[in-house]
Amino acid sequence: MQAQTRTENRKNLIILSFTLVVVMLGFGMVVPIFPFFVDRLGAGGSALGLLVATGALTQLLFGPLWGSISDRAGRKPILMVGLLGYGLSMALFGLSTELWMLFASQALAGVLASATTVAAMAYIGDSTGERDRAGGMGALGAASGLGIILGPGLGGWLAGGSLATPFFIAAAMSLVSMLLIALLLPETLRPEARATQGRVGLVDFRELWGALRSPISGLLLLVFIGTIGTSNFEAIFSLYALDVLGYGPERVGAILTVVGIVSVVGRGLLTGLATRRWGETAVIKGALLAGAVAFLLLLLAETQIAVLLTTGLFVLITAFFRPAVHSLTSQRATVGQGAAMGLSNSFVSLGRVVGPIWAGVVYDLNPSYPYLSGAVILFIAFLLSLLWMGAGKMDTATGSSIPV
Repeated sequence: MQAQTRTENRKNLIILSFTLVVVMLGFGMVVPIFPFFVDRLGAGGSALGLLVATGALTQLLFGPLWGSISDRAGRKPILMVGLLGYGLSMALFGLSTELWMLFASQALAGVLASATTVAAMAYIGDSTGERDRAGGMGALGAASGLGIILGPGLGGWLAGGSLATPFFIAAAMSLVSMLLIALLLPETLRPEARATQGRVGLVDFRELWGALRSPISGLLLLVFIGTIGTSNFEAIFSLYALDVLGYGPERVGAILTVVGIVSVVGRGLLTGLATRRWGETAVIKGALLAGAVAFLLLLLAETQIAVLLTTGLFVLITAFFRPAVHSLTSQRATVGQGAAMGLSNSFVSLGRVVGPIWAGVVYDLNPSYPYLSGAVILFIAFLLSLLWMGAGKMDTATGSSIPV
């Protein structure tokens, strides 16, 4: 009986992993295409920054809502809603002929597709024991990483004939995933276990404001500021490659594939080694300072080899930052771990809203300004890390001091 249950759980995990591969593959496919769509519609950096920020903002607002609804309605219907919404948004992207249509599609994607990841993680929580839960979460993370790695290269290649093609393929894949879930995936949340009370709503900004008076306030502000800085690169690189370097979607997609590989390796393998060797505080400071320098190196790259090397270096360095901050936040939290990680991720999402808007605005003034301002922002975060991590309680990894 136990072996049968394990086999069933493994099958369900494969279906869920495929679902996240599809969602993140679709996301990765369209990232290198965004600036070309925006450029074709006669807009520039400000529009691209707002477009990226729209997706981040709607995900921030509606993620908690879908989590609460899934506690009442079950995981399976919310997974299906998320995939249907994602498929519709991708199809609308491909059909867009006006700038407002891109924004409407991005907002729809953020509102509905945010349900998929939340429900998938809750599904794993329902269907696995404590011993197997970390492995299940890791499998979902690996599936997301695979989609991010493969997506840009595939999207750039498909866009060579038509910019709309990657969007339509992503829509079709989402609908296939939805059918698989409808036909093959059982519901894990039993009716008697479903919530009937409690708050159902959007993100609570009063809670975020209140967190700035908590013991982890310095780390929350640090991850917010650092994310603003790194988002300058994430939001504007494809447009910079188009306008300054003269790259098409195929070349941009290939570079972003390399970036995805470096990011996954950095976060998944090297961050743990680095924090065990030097401790979280040293890794955070080093990533911020080295990231500021790497931002400036990006401006010096002119050949494709130089662009690959400098972008790879920048992404590798900054990949250490957020996991190390999350780890330190977990160590210092005086609230529950889930609440602490939720707060930390919310401040990351806020940074992903502010960063692209800033990058887009200054890009229209000068294409170099997002990189220059990104370097300044990361350096400011480095100085704040020296101030906020100067003395106090001992770092669990190395014995170095961090503030209480």
